[in-house]
Amino acid sequence: MQALKLVPTIHYFDTVKDWNAEFPINDYDLIVTNEWLYKPYIEPLGVHPNVIFQEKYGMGEPSDEMIDAIVKDASQFSYDTIIAFGGGTILDICKVLALEVPARSEDLFMGKARPKKTKKLVAVPTTCGTGSEVTNVAIAELKDLGIKRGLAAEETFPDKAVLIPETMGGLPYKVFATSSVDALIHAIESFLSPKASDYTEMYSRAAVGMIMNGYKAIAEQGEDARFDHMKDFLIASNYAGIAFGNAGCAAIHALAYSIGGAFHVPHGEANYQFFPSVMKLYAKKNPEGKLQRLTGVIADTLGMDASDTAAVYDALDAFLGKLIERKPLREYGMTEAQIDEFTKLTIENQQRLLVNNYVSISEDELRAIFAELY
Repeated sequence: MQALKLVPTIHYFDTVKDWNAEFPINDYDLIVTNEWLYKPYIEPLGVHPNVIFQEKYGMGEPSDEMIDAIVKDASQFSYDTIIAFGGGTILDICKVLALEVPARSEDLFMGKARPKKTKKLVAVPTTCGTGSEVTNVAIAELKDLGIKRGLAAEETFPDKAVLIPETMGGLPYKVFATSSVDALIHAIESFLSPKASDYTEMYSRAAVGMIMNGYKAIAEQGEDARFDHMKDFLIASNYAGIAFGNAGCAAIHALAYSIGGAFHVPHGEANYQFFPSVMKLYAKKNPEGKLQRLTGVIADTLGMDASDTAAVYDALDAFLGKLIERKPLREYGMTEAQIDEFTKLTIENQQRLLVNNYVSISEDELRAIFAELY
């Protein structure tokens, strides 16, 4: 059994200026970013790389249409290195952009074309959620098919991951909350995965502790307290990325892709809608073993007795509910008929995630979760 694999080299800098001093951005680089990030962080450096602003191709999470349009426009530039400077959308787009992309990027996601890497990729995350800078997974909505699909291959690993907490200084609270809870769920699902090892569990536990301690500061001091803990949140997201990049995510992510693809719900927010239901099902089916160990970690951060597993996850739900909203799925636009439709799509399209469940979850149990949350 492989215990741990880490492909990108990881670099840390306090500021963008420090990063550029060690690894200068040059004219033969292509930066894919947002204009609101480029102007305060890259422009003052006085560098002149090729630039693509992602928001000109659509807002929200990545789609195959967005990727295809960016690939077309990037072809006008001469470059050998791509710098992905942004959130999860930009990082996932650039993982595909670094490949030899067929006429339709959908073919890569559906396995009709084999990935072949043609460019170097430097990933600089500016949110604290995806951990995408250290994983080989790219997610996109496939518009014609109406589904979200993941592409996972050796060729989609970044070559370098660069952590710079300064870049999160302007992160709006809602984006911070949805991205950091995504990292928390990455850490929890990877800890419980049957593919976890002692090494991945170490990263998972550290990420859970760092994120929960940061959340406690926010709960006690208010939203702005997050700025004093951005380094911890960024590193915790990276730890969680290392863990789930090796051990995988599971049912929470598998269920979340349904509403994410259909209603364009931000990824972390979509995950959180399903998080309590899946954890309570796990606790009902097998409260012992690894779940008991995880419960102990969470109970410690909440100052609780870990003996009552259900009570710990009820308290965690209430605690996180002060930071991020949960609401009925119908409020996103889901219809009752889609309970069966989304169950079927989850079974058909998300087996790469469902195999990582802590315990086996049946089709009827997945349907029951959709029905409960509807």
